[in-house]
Amino acid sequence: MRILSSQQNDASSRIAGEAAGRGRVTLVGAGPGDADLLTLKAVRALQSADVILFDDLVSDEVLEFARKEARRMLVGKRGGRTSCKQEDINDMMAALASAGKHVVRLKSGDPMIFGRAGEEIARLRGEGIEVTVVPGITSALAMASSLGVSLTHRDHAQSVRFVTGHSRKGRLPDDIDWKCIADPRATTVFYMGGRTVAEMTARLIGEGMSAGTPVAVASALTRSDERRWVGTLAELPAAVGRIGLDNPILIGVGAVFAGAMVQEEVDRLTNVALG
Repeated sequence: MRILSSQQNDASSRIAGEAAGRGRVTLVGAGPGDADLLTLKAVRALQSADVILFDDLVSDEVLEFARKEARRMLVGKRGGRTSCKQEDINDMMAALASAGKHVVRLKSGDPMIFGRAGEEIARLRGEGIEVTVVPGITSALAMASSLGVSLTHRDHAQSVRFVTGHSRKGRLPDDIDWKCIADPRATTVFYMGGRTVAEMTARLIGEGMSAGTPVAVASALTRSDERRWVGTLAELPAAVGRIGLDNPILIGVGAVFAGAMVQEEVDRLTNVALG
């Protein structure tokens, strides 16, 4: 019996689908913004797409890799703004693929991290539509690289968690185990937590986390307008207020960010000396 590689299986299913007149959907991670961080597989998907449904946060530089003939459709979802409904996006993907198109659903970051990929995959597979996933660099990893911080530094953290900063209702989820989140031996990164930062901070301190715990805030990672801040948990709400909510906010909490605080102070003193 001959065993096929994953690439051979992908090619075989694609050829079979094309012969039957069926389309397919590829969920592609666009990464945090810098086009240089795209994977080769993501570029190949963009260059073979008939239609690209892309998020509001996908950069123009990433879209430059798309096939020129591909139809591009913005289907962004942003907190606090008028956005496409997920059900409508699902309908578009299913209709276009059923019409024989190769649809690329281009998502910022990684499709499987707070990207609603599970809902999309279930809908497409439920209609017998082939769907594959191309992973991308998620924002938490881009923040760690930008700050020069290991999220799992063995001297400070035995685990790392990605937590959503808001529920479907636009507020902090009701079912978060805050006592667990306040564990000082873990690193926690909150996605989309800008609008709930005051309550988030109060809950963490209320569960015993020190107000002096190192934290980091970042927005527009890897882009020309990237903004970062490091400080303490007590200072977090005010810092988010200064950075603003024009772009989604990423919040890192844990002892691993202490090194970034030290480095920021060194950089500040160096700049003062040079100035």
